[in-house]
Amino acid sequence: MSQAGSADPFSLYGKVVVVTGATGTLGGAVARGLARAGARVGVLGRRGERAEEVAREIEAAGGQATALPADVLDRALLESSLRAVLDRWGRVDGLVNAAGGNIPAATVADDAPFFDLPEGAIRDVLDLNLLGTVLPSQVFGEAMASPAGGGEPEGAIVNVSSMAAARPLSRVVGYSAAKAAVESFTRWAAVEIARKHGPGLRVNAVAPGFFLGEQNRALLVNEDGSLTERGRAIVEHTPMGRFGEPDDLVGAVVWLCSPAARFVTGVVVPVDGGFSAFSGV
Repeated sequence: MSQAGSADPFSLYGKVVVVTGATGTLGGAVARGLARAGARVGVLGRRGERAEEVAREIEAAGGQATALPADVLDRALLESSLRAVLDRWGRVDGLVNAAGGNIPAATVADDAPFFDLPEGAIRDVLDLNLLGTVLPSQVFGEAMASPAGGGEPEGAIVNVSSMAAARPLSRVVGYSAAKAAVESFTRWAAVEIARKHGPGLRVNAVAPGFFLGEQNRALLVNEDGSLTERGRAIVEHTPMGRFGEPDDLVGAVVWLCSPAARFVTGVVVPVDGGFSAFSGV
């Protein structure tokens, strides 16, 4: 674990960062990476046992972590998690909104018309990704804006977008719209919070390319490990020629949470192996 002081602008030593969706593949990798950079990490996720497991893994590696079983759509549980963090560490310095994802029912099958997509499924995927980013930002962001003991407000919120936000992908209409909304909220919140609550409060986002996770593995990889047709098309349109690995996302998130990014706000950083830069020609 990093114990560098202020001389290292990338160090998070002594900072407290909450990660939502930390029980998932990418969120868990981010939580561990923040701990390696010196942060004390709140591991927030709906699966309580898994949150405990991730927290134990971090502490076994020499870090500090606490499990926060909560649903990002339940404000009361989020507020309870905030109290737990403040009771243990007395402060909040960062929030990574990694909770989100697609919902199968909100996906348009190749042989089905868009017109039959269920309204409820679209609402669900919008709620999970957009409200699941807005609500934690309100709860934990307010704590950053009003630090215990006074002082100038400081903190960083890092949202998680997707390649589907700027370049809509076939089939995932609800998810694409939801992540585009997350990017719009990121820019809006960056301006609003800095102007009203202080320039030390920053809001940014990362836009992962294609990473294999629990939700998309079957869409991209066959049982024998070979690529599906969709997986092959993605790799062919990724100049680096591979899917992302969970730790590939960590460096960008650590940077955005750290003092090294103290003059960076309102941006969306692609972490995509060049996918967004390639026209396919």
